[in-house]
Amino acid sequence: MEDIPNNRRLSWFTRLVLFVLLGVYRLQGWTLLGKAPKTRRCVIVGAPHTSNWDFIFFLGATHTLGIHPSFMGKHSLFHWPMGRFMREMGGVPVVRHARHNYVDQIITEFGQREELMLVVAPEGTRKGAPLWKSGFYHIALGAGVPIVLAWIDHASKRGGLGPELTLSGDYAADMARIAEFYRSVLPDHPRLSAIAAI
Repeated sequence: MEDIPNNRRLSWFTRLVLFVLLGVYRLQGWTLLGKAPKTRRCVIVGAPHTSNWDFIFFLGATHTLGIHPSFMGKHSLFHWPMGRFMREMGGVPVVRHARHNYVDQIITEFGQREELMLVVAPEGTRKGAPLWKSGFYHIALGAGVPIVLAWIDHASKRGGLGPELTLSGDYAADMARIAEFYRSVLPDHPRLSAIAAI
């Protein structure tokens, strides 16, 4: 398992899972474009989210770039027997009950960490959505961190990370900038109609 960094914080099980998934990524022949973000505190927007295979690409891409992304997960998944594995994979537990605001929970998490690169799929589902969910925007704005735009195209087996955007607080203007980027890298992708409608 020489491809996996010798990190004592990782259990043998997590290292085995990473080794297998990274092997699958290499066998699929993806082309990675873009560079690692300069910042280590950001919200990474991943779009379009069309398949569970998106995770394989993103895991391989971030490993190649030398970054360690995190993701939100339902708090109940962070108990035994999955708790350690979820945390080692970068999971951040959130409580999804109606009386808890997950945006505020993640903003608090940013305030407690020197490094947190949180990946969010704004569509919220692989089936697509009429409009993107705005949680990623409010997390980044509230935490005072930039948004990094990530993209994936299964048809061409290409994907990568785009620019870091500092939010202005003008939601419509900022979303227009985000939409412009995605149309530039995936001009004919049907799933971008959701962001185009914003």
